Amino acid sequence: MPRNSAHSLALVTAVKSESSRYRSIARVAAWATLGAAFTAVVWARIRLAGLPLERDEGEYAYAGQLILAGIAPYKLAYTMKFPGTAAAYAVLMSIFGESAAGIHLGLMVTNALTVGMIFFLGRYLLGELPGAAAAAAYAVLSLMPHVLGTAAHATHFVVLFGVAGTLLLVRALDRKSMAALLASGLLFGIAILMKQSGVFFALFGAVYIVVRHYQAGSKFFTILPSGTLFVLGAVVPFATTCFVLWSAGVFQQFWFWTINYAVKYGSQVSLAEGVRIFSGHIGGTLGTAWPVWAIALIGLVTCIAARSLRERAVFLITFAVLSALAVCPGFYFRPHYFIQLLPAASLLVGAAIAAACRRSDQFCFGAIVLLVFCLGWPLWSEADFFFQRPLPEANRLINGTNPFPEAMKIGDYIRANSVPNDTIAVLGSEPEIYFYADRRSATGYIYTYGLMEPQPFAHQMQQEMMNEIEAAHPKFLVLIVANKSWLVSRESDLTIFKWTDSYCDANYEEVGLINISDEGTDYYLSGKPPNVKPAAEHISIYRRKM
Repeated sequence: MPRNSAHSLALVTAVKSESSRYRSIARVAAWATLGAAFTAVVWARIRLAGLPLERDEGEYAYAGQLILAGIAPYKLAYTMKFPGTAAAYAVLMSIFGESAAGIHLGLMVTNALTVGMIFFLGRYLLGELPGAAAAAAYAVLSLMPHVLGTAAHATHFVVLFGVAGTLLLVRALDRKSMAALLASGLLFGIAILMKQSGVFFALFGAVYIVVRHYQAGSKFFTILPSGTLFVLGAVVPFATTCFVLWSAGVFQQFWFWTINYAVKYGSQVSLAEGVRIFSGHIGGTLGTAWPVWAIALIGLVTCIAARSLRERAVFLITFAVLSALAVCPGFYFRPHYFIQLLPAASLLVGAAIAAACRRSDQFCFGAIVLLVFCLGWPLWSEADFFFQRPLPEANRLINGTNPFPEAMKIGDYIRANSVPNDTIAVLGSEPEIYFYADRRSATGYIYTYGLMEPQPFAHQMQQEMMNEIEAAHPKFLVLIVANKSWLVSRESDLTIFKWTDSYCDANYEEVGLINISDEGTDYYLSGKPPNVKPAAEHISIYRRKM
């Protein structure tokens, strides 16, 4: 062998050996990153499991409690959300217990399942290392307080079933399995039941089926059977729910709240106002996790520009667009709505890693090292909240003076001073009190926001709430005097406040006062002392006169 040829062969062998070493190190680094991120997230979720429930959690917990007692949704608790999340709460509470900690441990399991499916989806689409990167990104992003990640919002459950449906969908299309396609549609249908915005994940599935058939050059009559089967699967959960609610005699309430009122609620904010809200909220929503979002943006650009990812670009871009639309209904852009965008963002993080790995093993290793710093930054920045602050301080940090810890003590007080057959009424949007007290509501109006909104049903709702309370004669009535629980505006109908004053004076005696301020909360649960005056934000507890 000529000397030059031998030298060249040795050089090529050395380069391959060096490349193989980088590939091995990158693989270890990717799995270590996922393991470390997942461990940190689980640790934080366990430590914060005892945080008090906030309003949405209180609604689902109370509705789930009623389901476990055999009471149909919409009978004693009116809500504009589909009943899927309440049913999910019922399942979680039957396993982990009917408590705030039990619900948050259930969320931890739900989140872990989603992280796992993000990994399998990322691995299937992009490869093992990008899949691990995507899963790590989702674990961290979905924990962030900027998206209210520690609260068990419906969006976590939308994502769980939406990602499960997506994973099954891509496998069904690749393997041409009609049974898997039907099952995928069923999962997307369940995502819709968790919250109406889940329809955008189902819409993604339908669009992607058409796109895949178009790419394969299929004719219309080839697309029709698979599309019909998918849509059938997506419709079955909703149709079944309608039948069950009709059988329980609550279909009329269900339709009014989830369709008629929900449409009015979703049309209150104009497009221009929505743009202003989005502009004001997006910076806070990204928060300290902005480096991870930056990598996702790089992944999006890579999908558009790089040939190496063109085969998966259609999927990733379509998934990102439809996930973004799931955040938009109503143009409210509340922080937890963005949880529905996190799977797409995480897969785009995986796409950025995949592009680096396809360029060279050295680039792959460098990209993973960069990802480690980007994931570590928000965990380090929020370490005080995640790992150090006592729960009362952690709650005040994210929830301010909202009366969530106060609701726990009110519930304990009512439960100790009543019997299971007693009913109670909460004048304010604190449904968690019903859950903690484990007492039935005297009215289905567990929120009072709708009563204050400039919408055509507001006065009717107020009258119905007043009538229901008067007919039930609740033993306890809890009055929340805090605008966060009402959101009164200039256009609000104030009839219910005048009724409250006269009704309480005639039928109830004040037995408790809770004063809330930035400095803390003062509890007077044995009656209000003569020298104590109600604070600007306070809660009055009334007991029916004998």
